[in-house]
Amino acid sequence: MSCLNGCSAQQSKSMGETQMPNQTYQKLVRDRIPEIIRADGKICITEVLSETCYLEMLDSKLAEELTEYQESKSLEELADLLEVMRAVVRAKGWTWEQLEQVRQEKAARRGSFDEKILLKEVRER
Repeated sequence: MSCLNGCSAQQSKSMGETQMPNQTYQKLVRDRIPEIIRADGKICITEVLSETCYLEMLDSKLAEELTEYQESKSLEELADLLEVMRAVVRAKGWTWEQLEQVRQEKAARRGSFDEKILLKEVRER
């Protein structure tokens, strides 16, 4: 069973209503978002996800935040991506230190991206 049942926002409005339409989401949000919504005088419906669904939604959120960073190139969107990465690390039972160790080991073996090298072609000898 997939947890990602239409994660895009949808507006719904009953016939004859003049009030603002409801916004329907299937979206993982930061912990304080419901509090912020309520402080704005609105009602929000939430649920706490199972671990399986949480990991699936985090994967979706990673893709969303990466797309937002690629479009904006902003430090704020890069920070959002990092926050989701931290959540994935915790949800998988890893530590940030373990992730950093793996990153360092891989950098020692294969290098990092400091030298701005673009691989254009590989030819057989």
